[in-house]
Amino acid sequence: MTKLDNPVLMATIGGAQGLRGEVRAKSYSADPTALGDYGHLHSMDGRSFEVLEIREMKNVVVIRFRGINDRNAAEALNGLELYIDRDNLPDDELDEDEFFYADLEGLEALDDQGVSYGTVTGVFDFGAGDLLELKGPGKRPVLIPFSEASVLEIDLEAGKITIDPRAAGLVDDPDEGPSFTPDKPKKNK
Repeated sequence: MTKLDNPVLMATIGGAQGLRGEVRAKSYSADPTALGDYGHLHSMDGRSFEVLEIREMKNVVVIRFRGINDRNAAEALNGLELYIDRDNLPDDELDEDEFFYADLEGLEALDDQGVSYGTVTGVFDFGAGDLLELKGPGKRPVLIPFSEASVLEIDLEAGKITIDPRAAGLVDDPDEGPSFTPDKPKKNK
């Protein structure tokens, strides 16, 4: 049983593939077939999985793990999320302006005046571009676009990101007025 100190989600297992114990998985790495390059993958319940073979198939990868040898064992893994520890990700391969999404979580979101809009609690991609989830104390989480217009600067060492609250949709533009005006109720005559 392995407990990860700083888990990073790398893949989610889908259904079984064939009869030999292979599974289809959605990979969250830039190179989907690199999942086997990070060492053993781990589930949150403490199990460890060694990748023996991996290949791409359409928009997923097909993986064969050590010890998963038949379709029944593969089907039992459906929906399982696989993680690695953050320390296993290669920092030396990153350019100066590159980072891992996992490094953004926990950063405080501030505007250029130092007003806090919460902490980054997640990074999501629902298909129309990346979004950052911000959560402030006693507030509901909000999603902002992860774009150059909304996120002006990322400072990992200082533990903060600088955002433009107007571009992020967190405040209204006072010059334009409200973007939505409700209809007035009509009186019955």
